[in-house]
Amino acid sequence: MSVFVASSRHSSAMEGIEGVIFDFGGTLDSRGDHWYHVMNRAYLQSGLSLSREAYVYGERNIAPLVTPTDTMLDLLVKKVALQASHMGIDASGVAGRCYESARECVGESALTLGVLASRGYPMAVVSNFYGNLDAVLRDYGIRQYFAGVVDSGVVGVRKPDPAIFRLGLDLLGLLSGRVLVVGDSIDKDILPASSLGCPTLLIEGGKPWSESPRCRLPEGCIAVRGIEELVGVIS
Repeated sequence: MSVFVASSRHSSAMEGIEGVIFDFGGTLDSRGDHWYHVMNRAYLQSGLSLSREAYVYGERNIAPLVTPTDTMLDLLVKKVALQASHMGIDASGVAGRCYESARECVGESALTLGVLASRGYPMAVVSNFYGNLDAVLRDYGIRQYFAGVVDSGVVGVRKPDPAIFRLGLDLLGLLSGRVLVVGDSIDKDILPASSLGCPTLLIEGGKPWSESPRCRLPEGCIAVRGIEELVGVIS
């Protein structure tokens, strides 16, 4: 199925936007790439390869190992240890490469966040995470841009449940129709946010988990190649 994109793409700015909710993983830290691809690139740089099975194994078993103060590097060291153990290999150095890749991407995203902050937009992060997202944002130096953080590992609700976006709206204290939701996943970000009446923007520039056809975007959703285009979308 082909993806519907508003015919104007972003030739004219969205009007009436008073705040912005961002996804984190894949949106602010990887230019839209799914994290499997981010991690596999780091493995390939070490002459190794990350199997999808090992990636999934790491995702399913990481949560009990994460503490609220873990930085992204701490988290990645634990994930890579799980993956490497599952594959029976030595993956030394992979976590550090992943961390630096994400730091570079977050640095690029910070430029956009700074522009939006200077324009007076209140912002929040709503993400499926492990209870340590606040610490991750602080380590990356971008926590100050956000009025609040909704981490699924803290609040106990996960995307695609629209209730997690409702928590983000409550943090900002704004009506759904006035809050733009920015994410890299149609299923987990765009559709649930749209169901609440939020305008939406899809970061489609990266590599998805699957190459299968994506579902249709809701009417009015804007798709962009990179987060830097956001500053031209809202006035």
